[in-house]
Order: sequence, then C-alpha cells, then structure tokens
Amino acid sequence: MPIVAVRYRVLELKKKFPLSISRGTSTGSKNLFVEVEDQNGKVGIGECAPGTGFDETLAALAQSQLEALVADGISMMGIQRVYAKARAAGVNPSAIAALDMALWDLMGKRSVMPLYRLLGLWSQAPITSVTIGINTPEVTTIRVPEILEYMGGYSLKIKLGSPDGIEHDMAHYEAARGAAKPFNVSLRVDANGGWSVGDAKKMMAWLAERDCEYVEQPLARGEEAGLPELYEGRPLPLFVDESVHFSTDVPPIAHCVDGVNLKLMKCGGITEALRIVAVCRAFGLQTMIGCMGESSISISAGAAIGELFDYIDLDSHLNLDPDPASGAKMVAGVVTPPEAPGHGAFLLQS
Repeated sequence: MPIVAVRYRVLELKKKFPLSISRGTSTGSKNLFVEVEDQNGKVGIGECAPGTGFDETLAALAQSQLEALVADGISMMGIQRVYAKARAAGVNPSAIAALDMALWDLMGKRSVMPLYRLLGLWSQAPITSVTIGINTPEVTTIRVPEILEYMGGYSLKIKLGSPDGIEHDMAHYEAARGAAKPFNVSLRVDANGGWSVGDAKKMMAWLAERDCEYVEQPLARGEEAGLPELYEGRPLPLFVDESVHFSTDVPPIAHCVDGVNLKLMKCGGITEALRIVAVCRAFGLQTMIGCMGESSISISAGAAIGELFDYIDLDSHLNLDPDPASGAKMVAGVVTPPEAPGHGAFLLQS
C-alpha cells in the first residue's frame, strides 16, 4: 500500500455535557486527526483521542511519534506490519489507533467497499449505551432525561467509583435509575477502577437488587489479584476495561472475568481489536467495545466492527458540541456505519 503523504491536524473538541469519572472530569479534548494518501489520490482518515483524566498534551506527542515512524519508512508495508512496527517503536496506542484506522479506511476506499464488508461483517450490532458521568443526585436527576432524549439511547451506562465513596455512588445510581425509569432503558455500571475489593463486593450485591445488568472495571488496573474474589459467587457479570489494553492482557485474567471492554484508543486500532476479540472468544469471554473522547471518525471505525461484540458503548460523538465529523448514525439505538467505502466518516471542516 504505497503511501505518498501523511497529514496531521489537531482540533479542539467540546463536550455538551461534562463527563466525570473516578479519575477526573473532562469538558473536551484536543484530538489529532491523521490522513494518509496513496499514489492514486485516495485518502484515509483516523483519529487519536485522550481518555478522561489523562494527559491533554497527547495530540502533540502522538504527532511527533507518528512523524518519526513515517520518516523511518512505512509506505510499502501492510497494515499488520505497520502496527507491529509502531508497537515496537513505543508509539502511544492512541497514536497508533489514528494511523491504523486511517490505513483501514484507505484500504476500504481502494477496495470500494464499506470497511465492515471488507472485514466480512454486517452493519447490524447491539444497541449502544449512552453515558451519565458522576454527579450529585440533584444534577443526575436533571441530566439523565436530557441525555436520553438528546442521544436517543436504549441503555444507560452509569459511571460510579466516586472519590466521595460508595454512599455517593448509591445516591447517584438511585437518582439515575429513577430518572431513567420512564424511558424503559437497561442500566449498566462502570466504576473505572474506583472501588476496593470490599466496596466492590458490597456494591455488586447492592446493584444486583436494583436492575443493574453488569459491572465494569470495579478495581483499578494493577489490582487484578482481587478479581478472583469478586468473580467467585458474583451476583452480576463482571467486565474489565482498563485491565486489558492488548490481546496479551486477556489470558492471565480470563478465568476470573465474564468479559472484556476494548477501546481502539487503548489497543491501537482495528488491527489489535480483532486480535482481542479472537482471544476473548477462545476463552469463552463476552466482548464489548467502548470509546474515549472521540468524534464520528473513530466512532465509525469502531462501528465497522460492531457485529463482533455482545455490548456496545460508542456514544462519545453524541456528546460533542459540535461533532467536527460526520459518519455513523444512531438507528433505533444502534450506531450504524455508513454505506460508503472505508469507515465512511469524514471531517466537516475543510
């Protein structure tokens, strides 16, 4: 796949609703967009986005790392080799993700096929969650209906793991549950590693009696030794997110979780996402795909592989004011990829 040009652009994205999780609050981010062009003038585009609570200088770091990688030579490599070269060079996974999805987008355009078809998939997928961050019960009561009406969700993911403790989590969850009741949506919980083992056991038992579908990442990354205790006799399915960045992270904990939430920004794009799904399935685990502060560019890349997952959490583009891109659309609660070559998304700003 000869590449004749790689271009970079940083855009500042603003959130409609601030998102607070266990490790911080985000009102927006600076995202790096990467374009790759081949000798026939076909252009693929990808995106690098930081996670909530992480370094907001990621865009500059990502660009410098990718510039060095490209200068070292990738133009005559296949996507798998480019990914391997980037990982070996220590490139940030979110930066790799931008390049990787741009290359897959270009491949789809060169093949004149939607990316999901190129990968042997279909456009249908499970419904997506929409997310309510950690708030006071008073704010939660007001914001949940706003989010569900604005985003059109059929499932609500409630962020817990508040630094103020599980009493705050309980009050926030009950407020969200009550406010969501008229919308008849399913409820899911993500603690983003904000609990101890003891608090996680208490919260899982409590949540199981209050309409919760599953609990995600109860313990912080690095505290996986506590997962077997939570897994044994668990009252709810137990998923991990931050604990798994790459496919090699799955086998050591496969015996003590029910499923894995992968993110393109964590693993470095579609190439490694496909590997993570394969490893999870080999161990009989369920799968989920989530997102960070991404626009419709990255969300569309994720939606292209949506059929592979049991659960979907691709809603970050719905919380942008405005979304600088156009791509995957919400159809009856499903984030559906466009019927266009590649992942089908493009920047609206010239």
